Amino acid sequence: MDDEPLSEWAERRDAKIGRLRAVPIVSDDGPKGWHLNPDAPRAIERWNGHAWEPYAFTTNLAEAKRILHPEAGSAPTPAAGPARQPLAPGTGRHRKP
Repeated sequence: MDDEPLSEWAERRDAKIGRLRAVPIVSDDGPKGWHLNPDAPRAIERWNGHAWEPYAFTTNLAEAKRILHPEAGSAPTPAAGPARQPLAPGTGRHRKP
């Protein structure tokens, strides 16, 4: 058999424990995409290794994103990154004259 060892599978499964996700609280057919209805309340769920369990509730998508990605608030914005290098001289095949 070429199956992977059970210990490798268990390590991969255990690495996912504690993962969070935001699920819109909707009254129609069921959960939709996270980007739909940004003003709708969200349930934050936590993976316990077997099932998603309730973790927190938020009033909108922006608040849910702050819980799911707390490190994103401290990251520098792309505009604050290094300046772009100017194009090298020459006409180039795809440059406009």
